[in-house]
Amino acid sequence: MVRSDARENRARILEVARAAFLEDDTTSMNQIAQRAGVGPGTLYRNFPTREALVLAVYQHEVEKLVDSVPELLATLPPLEALRVWTTELVGAMRKKHGLGDALSPGVRQSITEQSYGPVIGAITRLLEAGQRDGTIRADADPGDYLQLTGALWRAASGPRDRSQPMLGLILDGLGAHQGR
Repeated sequence: MVRSDARENRARILEVARAAFLEDDTTSMNQIAQRAGVGPGTLYRNFPTREALVLAVYQHEVEKLVDSVPELLATLPPLEALRVWTTELVGAMRKKHGLGDALSPGVRQSITEQSYGPVIGAITRLLEAGQRDGTIRADADPGDYLQLTGALWRAASGPRDRSQPMLGLILDGLGAHQGR
């Protein structure tokens, strides 16, 4: 069983690393340890390599995103919950691709493999909620939706962020309209 102070250190390291990587993806492990208020030994016991830390930060972001689905569905209509959730997913995808230079191809592949199932599960819950209330068409497929939204992170970069208008088109296409 992990001690509470060890869990707190790990959580603090992840939060500090997430913020540091957003500011500057070249932040060193020693800088992260200092900002987190832990010694290098504590940092390296939890994350033996920089890639392990980057992977853990991204996995933590995916977990938070997946875990947000029940609350979104409790507070928003399914189609709006899907819009909010997808906007967050696009942000996470941009972060992952922004850290691409810091990761080996193997770690990038590992991120994709480890996050695919949970992300598909979250999309499935959101789509099924909309199918139950009649706002999302019955033939909407989670894998298709993920593939379509994969283009949004590219549209969100650059001087003109086109991700929201494009997301609107995708969501309009999911709508359960008369005559389909």
